[in-house]
Amino acid sequence: MGFWRWWKKWRRAGLLRRTSLTDPIWAAALAHPPELFAGLTAAENQRLREWTSLFLATKQFYGARGLELTLEMQAAIAAQACLPILNLDLDYYAGWTSIVVYEDSFIAPREETDADGIVHSGSEVLAGESWEGGPVVLSWADCAPGAYPHGPAGNVVIHEFAHKLDMNNGLANGMPPLHRGMSSAAWAAALASAYEELRAALERGAEPLLDEYAAEDPAEFFAVSSEYFFMAPGYLLQVYPAVYEQFALYYRQDPARRQGS
Repeated sequence: MGFWRWWKKWRRAGLLRRTSLTDPIWAAALAHPPELFAGLTAAENQRLREWTSLFLATKQFYGARGLELTLEMQAAIAAQACLPILNLDLDYYAGWTSIVVYEDSFIAPREETDADGIVHSGSEVLAGESWEGGPVVLSWADCAPGAYPHGPAGNVVIHEFAHKLDMNNGLANGMPPLHRGMSSAAWAAALASAYEELRAALERGAEPLLDEYAAEDPAEFFAVSSEYFFMAPGYLLQVYPAVYEQFALYYRQDPARRQGS
């Protein structure tokens, strides 16, 4: 074991000794949404608990506009954020430190430049947002226990943290850094085909197979599809099996098998 790996393991062990979550807080964190964590083995549950504890020890949570964030609230967010990296590593969330939580949806300023080079300023009401190299911003009303603002397959936390994974190779573009042995051509073909099919369905006025926000751009397709991969894996496997296959390789998980769907 090299020095860096030894030091990281030593540091994490020390953090876990000081910051491990209590059983009641951990049980509450896994209570929402219960289907997200269904089927985890004892070893997977323990690994997720450790990732969540380390996440809480190394990230800073801030309540916006006076929102008081309890440890239970932070743990609920952290557990959902750490499930996608269950079989990866906490370093996939390196390079930034802050999670900002609003009580409800928040307004974000926007600037767009049109074809004539004119800059238009405006705003957008959001449930979540991820900044490159900066914080993840969330609405507690949209990610609190029992909240399903975008339907039962939606998950604001997973959506925004999927963007963070996507940004590990720069700007979010729908292709995070792939593992050795994965094919970028196979990834691009699977996601591009499903993305174009989704856009075509919307143009025809047909019912899309995924939430229509996935058709915004490839980055949103990846984030929305990641929600389905963890929240409704059997459905994603059925409608876009090639996308599911690539996600199973990337996330190194098979939630459809785990959930028995």
